[in-house]
Amino acid sequence: MDLQRTPGCESSPAEHITTSTTLLSPSLHLHQLHLLSSAASLHSSGSLSKFSPSSSPALITMNTTRNILSIAAAFSHLVVILLTLGQGVQAMPVPTDVPMCTASEPAQYRLTFTGKWSRGAFPKQYPVYRPPAQWSNLIGLTHSTDYHMWQRNDFASNGVREFAEKGEAWTLMKEVEAAGERIQSVYGILSAPAVVGGTGQMSTEFEVFARHSYLSFVVRIVPSPDWFVGLDSVDLCDGDQWKDNVSLELFPYDAGTDSGFTFSSPNYETIPQDKIIQITSSFPSHPANSFYYPRVKHLPPIAKVTLTKIKKNNQIISLPELPTETNQLLTGNEIEEALINTPLDCEVSVWSPWGLCKGKCGEAGVQHRTRYIRMHPANNGAPCPLLEGERKCIQDNCL
Repeated sequence: MDLQRTPGCESSPAEHITTSTTLLSPSLHLHQLHLLSSAASLHSSGSLSKFSPSSSPALITMNTTRNILSIAAAFSHLVVILLTLGQGVQAMPVPTDVPMCTASEPAQYRLTFTGKWSRGAFPKQYPVYRPPAQWSNLIGLTHSTDYHMWQRNDFASNGVREFAEKGEAWTLMKEVEAAGERIQSVYGILSAPAVVGGTGQMSTEFEVFARHSYLSFVVRIVPSPDWFVGLDSVDLCDGDQWKDNVSLELFPYDAGTDSGFTFSSPNYETIPQDKIIQITSSFPSHPANSFYYPRVKHLPPIAKVTLTKIKKNNQIISLPELPTETNQLLTGNEIEEALINTPLDCEVSVWSPWGLCKGKCGEAGVQHRTRYIRMHPANNGAPCPLLEGERKCIQDNCL
């Protein structure tokens, strides 16, 4: 609405003010509108009631204009005050940590880790001594959605680094404890004893709640530079129900902190640190890598984890017959069922230089060169090629 200026009246700042509720803080909208409405009522009852039909037309016009400007000025002052107050008011944050799980009661699970790291499944550079193939102890935890113990394609924490390289869990436990105290995202820590063979088993039990329905864990591959297997944030809840059984195959990961290629590589720190990656049959793409099998599309699983919900009878948990923490080696048919024979081609060294020409001076002779086997074939892999080479020569540097 445009206001016409009456001669003799002072210009008011209200003539240039445009009011928009979009400038106001959302939490103040209702309060602002109430105050503005009250101000308008007060000015209307206190000023406009002075008009009377007996007043002259010029006076009525002037008084009306002044009162309108007075109301506009009041609106102006209130808007300025409320906008100033609104700058210091913050909207309440929307909770982002609302658990998706709505299970009313906690659940107990048994975790069974089964190593499948056998010489038949992974014949290349399979460790047989100092130390032989084995698994470290398992370190895991139950947590909410806002915490990750580790993540693929992300950098490993110092705790994960030390555990993947050395099997030391002190720093990792400090990190978990700090996360639990800071954001209350970690509920419980679980562990299982180490397995002294590549095809052994270990198990433990743990409890989960709706607020902390996720499971993560790591197990170090021994020996290795910084390789491990594990789970990252597996949800054991499905709506308002707990899952009865979860079975997952595990594959090796590189923590990105050591640049060794083989199981027994010496410590060689990666600078700058790389991200955690999954090791495959073709990546890292280097023949020296212990998991490099170019003839297979996918590596067989190196381990497996089974999570089984423990049933309840009359609110009493039926404990299994086995101890809550075990580690044992598979024997007999259990091993045979777990094995996958991965073909391993023979690997040989490069040829040596050609030897001296053997023969009479000025006549045709022969030269020899050799190479040796670096890796014997296994599981119907390609056989080894010839290890000796021969060619004709003429000895021309004789006397």
